[in-house]
Amino acid sequence: MYQVELKPSAEKSLASLPAVVQRRILLALRGLEPDPRPHGSIKLAGEDDLWRIRVGDYRIVYQIQDDMLLVLVVRIGHRRDIYRK
Repeated sequence: MYQVELKPSAEKSLASLPAVVQRRILLALRGLEPDPRPHGSIKLAGEDDLWRIRVGDYRIVYQIQDDMLLVLVVRIGHRRDIYRK
């Protein structure tokens, strides 16, 4: 089992979302514990080891550290904003 951790900025983004969306995202994050590369996950092109999963109109961008069995959530946000730096 992988451990899922959120960066402080991702936690802040999650807290700012509506409660219904927060619950859906938390369920998706729990789903990453047994399999960090579920069906539908996509490795982001042009990025070092960044992956994303879709939760409705929202995206979860994360890194997988296989040697430490860790999934580090980097960003959570609406699809129109998530890829902007």
